[in-house]
Amino acid sequence: MLRLLVVDLASFNPAATRAALLGAGCDVAAVLTDGAGLAAAAADCRPDLVLVDAERPDAALLAQLAALHRDEPRPVVLFTRDDAPETIREALRSGVCAYVVEALEGRRVKAAIAVARARFEDYQALRRELDEFSRKLAERKLLEKAKGLLMKARGLDEEGAYHALRRLAMERSQPMAAVAQDVIAMARLLL
Repeated sequence: MLRLLVVDLASFNPAATRAALLGAGCDVAAVLTDGAGLAAAAADCRPDLVLVDAERPDAALLAQLAALHRDEPRPVVLFTRDDAPETIREALRSGVCAYVVEALEGRRVKAAIAVARARFEDYQALRRELDEFSRKLAERKLLEKAKGLLMKARGLDEEGAYHALRRLAMERSQPMAAVAQDVIAMARLLL
């Protein structure tokens, strides 16, 4: 059963909303009647997904969703009546994975949740790839800088500087990036 945190800002019948969600195979872990403290509530109840029902998402709600996306990333489904393109764009920037311009009803919930979970997983995979690429690029920059320092200080060519870094990394049983960082730190001390 999927565990939900519900932010219900539009429902005139919360019992019907809860029944629709239970009928869709969801366990409602908590219900908020405003968006304040959304990230904290998500940290407390650890939901699999956040479902928001809002007549019109305002800037405060979108800020709370952005904080959730930053601090406690979860798939978010937003049911609303607001079809303004700028609102949709802002909601997506705030971490909303599925933006549904219709009333929250049981038959729509399953599909919206499936879309949100798939988009969230894809986004998280891209985020991990970007983090890995950024880490590798930063390591590469360190290696290049350390090689340049060794080339200048010892009169080595590029291949010789690389082999010196590699040999030092093997002697210390450290990654080359850590050794490159040490070489750069030593050069700062000596200059």
